Amino acid sequence: MNDLSHIKAEARARAFARRQVAWEQGHPHPSALLSQVLAAHRGRPLAGYLPMRSEIDPLPAMAEMAAHGPVGVPVTPRRGFPLTFRIWTPGCAMVDGGFGTQVPASGADVTPEVLIVPLVAFDRKGGRLGYGGGFYDRTLAALRALGPVTAIGFAWAAQEDDLLPLEETDAPLDLVVTESEIITP
Repeated sequence: MNDLSHIKAEARARAFARRQVAWEQGHPHPSALLSQVLAAHRGRPLAGYLPMRSEIDPLPAMAEMAAHGPVGVPVTPRRGFPLTFRIWTPGCAMVDGGFGTQVPASGADVTPEVLIVPLVAFDRKGGRLGYGGGFYDRTLAALRALGPVTAIGFAWAAQEDDLLPLEETDAPLDLVVTESEIITP
């Protein structure tokens, strides 16, 4: 492991610990501000994620958006490739998607114009520390090559970190939404 990889691993460990505490403390409506932000994008193709472990839950906001347009969730490819997104609706049949994920059992792919991005840590400049596989960095690069995409990081406020060890390949976020704040870099 090189120095930057080691620094990123340590930053992830600290952020996971903060995220776990925030998740345990909970919040009555953690996606309320996300719903407010997404209202401006109704009808545009959207992709979100199905929360795992202590990730903040975007599903209520995604369900609202599904009433107005297509909503997708990630299908994890082989390492080294960007994500694709399969249409999701509340209550749709789900199957094992690998890596501890679930994906809709069937449905078309969607190319999002708005992407809710999970993360481990973020800063106020739009920096994002992910899980280390580079899936969202590759995905955002590919989507942005096709046209404008709004990347919205969604996280617990406790995941903020002003000293993120970022690289040039780390795709920036356009906005960060927490349970208590909307941050515009």
